[in-house]
Order: sequence, then C-alpha cells, then structure tokens
Amino acid sequence: MILSRRLMMGISEVPVGQVQFLTSGSFSWVVPANVKRVSVVVVGGGGASGDSGAGWAGAGGGGGGLSWQNDISVSPGETLTVVVGAGGIDPGGTAGESNINRSATFLVRASGGAGGSSTAAQVNGGLGGTLLVGSGGGSGGQGGRTGSNTGGGAGGGAGGYSGNGGNGGAGNADALPGTAGTGGAGGGGEGSTAGSRGGGGVGLQGEGTSGAYGALNGGSGGSNGVLATTSSQITGGVYGGGGGAEEDDTIITGTRGGGGAVRIIWGTARSFPSTGTADQ
Repeated sequence: MILSRRLMMGISEVPVGQVQFLTSGSFSWVVPANVKRVSVVVVGGGGASGDSGAGWAGAGGGGGGLSWQNDISVSPGETLTVVVGAGGIDPGGTAGESNINRSATFLVRASGGAGGSSTAAQVNGGLGGTLLVGSGGGSGGQGGRTGSNTGGGAGGGAGGYSGNGGNGGAGNADALPGTAGTGGAGGGGEGSTAGSRGGGGVGLQGEGTSGAYGALNGGSGGSNGVLATTSSQITGGVYGGGGGAEEDDTIITGTRGGGGAVRIIWGTARSFPSTGTADQ
C-alpha cells in the first residue's frame, strides 16, 4: 500500500463526505473525525393548500425557502442538531422550517411556506418561506389564489440556490398563470379545471436548471408537483414544493406540501451553490 506524502509526513488527509436528512423531525449529528469545516443547504417544507367545495376553490400553499452556508467551523466529535421541516398539513397548514444549530444558535435556517386559505373570498395563496440564516439561497413562490366556480390555486415552487421559486397559477384552464423558478428553484404549478398542481421541489446536489412553470416544475433535480385529486394527498414536489388545491365542485380538505430537507457536505473545494456539491 502506497501512502500519500501527507500521511508520511504525519499530516491527516482532509476527508470527503456528505450526509442528508430527508424525514421531518429533529436529529443529532456527530461531526466525523478530522472534519473541521462543513457546507450546508437546508430547505423548508411546502405549505398545504386550502379546502375546496361548495362553489369555492381553495388557495395554493407557498413553497419552502432554501438557504446555504459554506465553510462553517466545526469540531470533530461535537454534536449538532438538525431540524427538517414537515410539509404543511391540510387544510391550509403552514410548513415547518429546516435548520442546523449549535446549542440553539442557528448556523443555517430557512422557513417553510405558508398554507393557502379556504375562505370563501378571492384571496392570494400562501406566501413562500424565506432564507433566515445563511449567505445564499432564495424564497419559495407564492401559492395561487382562491376562486368562485373555478379551478383551485396551484402550489408555489421551492426556493433556489440563487433565486426564488415560481408562483402558482389559478383558475379554469389556468386563467391566472404563475411563473417559472429562477436560480435553480422550483417552478409554480398550473391552475386546472380538473384540480391544480403542486409547486416544484428543489434538489440538494447544488444549483442546476430552474423548474419551468407547469408540469415540469422541479428545480435542480427536485421532483415535479402533481395534480390535486384527493384529500390529504401530497402534491408539492420534494423538496419544499407547495400544495395545490382542487377545483370548486369537489369537496376535499386540501392537499399537503412537500417535506423539507437538510444536506451537509465536507472536503476540499466543495461549496454551494455548485462547486463539487455532487456526492463524492
């Protein structure tokens, strides 16, 4: 076995690795041996859509915010707390935030999207989550609005690495169209007479192509939102897409947003938004 020159000189190699947390909840993470710097991306959950039925369609949920931070100083063996935000619970539930913290001091933090309204009045959908602590990222898109005798509001897209998620559309045949994502964000879902679509999620491998508006709305490798058809359905794309609402004639309790996520990477020349951020 041939040892590197650094090891022969008694200098430890800088390790390379990554870990991700994809299930909602609070977790303890122990920093591996010889790891003294990490880079982190967090995505908040997507908000839930509002109720539909009796002539009124609910509003869409807002997309989760995204935040990243590079070169965070850590100590091998120390324990950090990782929090992954859940998608909003229908009807109209606000999603949970995602963060990584040291004894309640936030190192990186992004909020979840707000839920969409079920009120029988024409109001806009839930606001997207935002970057709370970090040096880069973007806000989630806003959900599409409520409507009378029309299609529901679609979900907002999750925030991107250098831009914001797209807004959800609304109305029969997408009469009130939304927008695409920017900076690697998820795009908004489109409004539809047959049930509106959830917003696109965002991937964790670093900034990639932004999600389009409509069906192919996942950004940076995140999944696309899906059409709302049943109560308690998860329609927001992972990670962080807002939930889309059903049309006005179908009585359902809304749909849920996509869950949040946290990813930690370490090693030489690895930093967000896109330098060596793929798995190694």
